[in-house]
Amino acid sequence: MGVNASVLAIDAGNSKTDVALIGADGTVLSTARGGGFQPPAVGVEAAVDVLGAAVDRALELSGESGGSGGSGRPFSPVAHVSACLANADLPVEEEELAAALRARGWGATVEVRNDTFAILRAGVDEPRGVAVVCGAGINCVGMVPDGRTARFPAIGRISGDWGGGAGLAEEAMWFAARAEDGRGEPTELVRTLPGHFGLGSMYALIEALHLGRVEFERRHELAPVLFATAAAGDPVAGALVDRLAEEVVAMASVALGRLDLLDEETPVVLGGSVLAARHPQLDARISELLAVRAPKAELRVVTQPPVLGAALLGLDHTGAAAAVHERLRAQYG
Repeated sequence: MGVNASVLAIDAGNSKTDVALIGADGTVLSTARGGGFQPPAVGVEAAVDVLGAAVDRALELSGESGGSGGSGRPFSPVAHVSACLANADLPVEEEELAAALRARGWGATVEVRNDTFAILRAGVDEPRGVAVVCGAGINCVGMVPDGRTARFPAIGRISGDWGGGAGLAEEAMWFAARAEDGRGEPTELVRTLPGHFGLGSMYALIEALHLGRVEFERRHELAPVLFATAAAGDPVAGALVDRLAEEVVAMASVALGRLDLLDEETPVVLGGSVLAARHPQLDARISELLAVRAPKAELRVVTQPPVLGAALLGLDHTGAAAAVHERLRAQYG
């Protein structure tokens, strides 16, 4: 390739896509950002077109005269495409998306993983550890250098999941609605949840959501309200925070066990908007529970962008030297 790129790293979430071209020496040659990656909503080919637009921009910024395989212009592929994609929840979905990326001709080899692997790899010095990510939803993955992984379907309640910002908001509303109408125990959530939207009651909030006066997607805004209510001493809100901690530790300890890491010092990386917010009660409870179930685990909160993790996974695949990994990581602070 004209720009001496070794890895094309892609981190694609539901709301945005980040792309980075990485040189053989670990230098970041260019980066670009694109729209969200949502194959369930628009189909695989249209979703990959969104990636292609970001890849094109990265190529143009790097000085590559051609465009990506999605544009029809001349293109010399990189050595390896490392794509960590939202909505690649099952291995069969990863395989389908990898085939779609291979068809674009972006790289000599292509590997697609769920985007949680990018957060894990960004937070560890080698491909070894476990990550729990709690943003809109919740997921957990683990990996070791020999290629073994641990993962969960992470599709929602049908796959046994509980938590995530949207799920926490729904649980908080359930308790608040029942508290207001007398079916449940009292909780300050009856005041704080509708108050976030300038409303005076849970009935008003329920009506506003049902009739579309408050967009249903805005439910995720209620997760921080739940944590603030818990921090103020509300027992119902506090119990939900504790339950999330239990879910995080359950996922992490099971993943560690599957990889035979429970008896070894191993990083457990926390990521996603809910866990990265560092809510004191949640952090303390996770630490307390993990110390019992996995006493040698080392908790970390990842702050680096996930595209770094995708790029590091790409360098792992190409067999790049440790100094190359270090040079790449240094550019992301």
